[in-house]
Amino acid sequence: MVETASANIRIVLVEPAGPLNVGSVARVMKNMGLHQLILVNPQCDHLGEEARLMAVRAADILETAKVVESLPAALVGCVRAIATTGDDARSHPMQLEKPTDALPWLLEAPSALIFGREDCGLTNAELNRAQRLIRIPSSDAYTSLNLAQAVAICCYELYREAGSAASNVRDLTDVTGRSSAASNVRDLTDVTDGGLAADVTDVTDVTRRRKKSEGIFSQSPPLPNSAPLENLEGYYQQLETLLLKIGYLQPHTAASRMEKFRRLYNRAYPTVDEVAMLRGVIRQTDWAIKSYARSPVSDILDGALPENPTDT
Repeated sequence: MVETASANIRIVLVEPAGPLNVGSVARVMKNMGLHQLILVNPQCDHLGEEARLMAVRAADILETAKVVESLPAALVGCVRAIATTGDDARSHPMQLEKPTDALPWLLEAPSALIFGREDCGLTNAELNRAQRLIRIPSSDAYTSLNLAQAVAICCYELYREAGSAASNVRDLTDVTGRSSAASNVRDLTDVTDGGLAADVTDVTDVTRRRKKSEGIFSQSPPLPNSAPLENLEGYYQQLETLLLKIGYLQPHTAASRMEKFRRLYNRAYPTVDEVAMLRGVIRQTDWAIKSYARSPVSDILDGALPENPTDT
């Protein structure tokens, strides 16, 4: 389980400015068994002396870090993404969760954990690239955490959850094996006396602990065929273009409206086939608009709907 988490999860730093922070992040990632570091438009030399000084024996994390120009590029191949924010819930409409509640959700799928700039964090547009948001609880006297400290807390939670899940699976296997062996040698009298019942209770207890440790897993959508985030991004771009074309969106309000669409689909977790269907609808709509008979006088669509009918 720990190895699976290591292979699945990438740590994404958006425009980090401090090489000491980047080096510290690399070190704590290696401490906690994570190896995929993505740097979005870094504002410092992540391979320089200062970064290496803080990385110590994790220089290999720095050397294999992938540098990309944009957050969408950093999320290519991921089907789940959580972003971190230091702001309270009033600054963004998405629910803010605690790391312990949300982070286990990343463990079983190709995922990204996104951290913002040291001075101003992530923009709302960047936060909307994630399906869930977390905020690390801290004292009201000083709520802002250092970037490397925030990464360390989250990496530790991931490591702890991965190890706990693996331990519970082993416990469940051991207890189930003992119960199965016991059932082969005990007769009905033994069962009536409660011998086997004790083993069944053990299985139930371990299962309950496993479910508790998995937390949000029971609420997660099925993993097979989940749409990669870049597929969804392509759909959002097509949708925005279409909605601008038909007048549902206006250029000056398009960004805020599209944020609402993103939040809607982020809650739905569509599959690859479902996203393909949605994109097919847009392509067919585009074709219909182009093919629709036009008035020879006004050169507008015959029978066109009034502007922004949904806003009335």
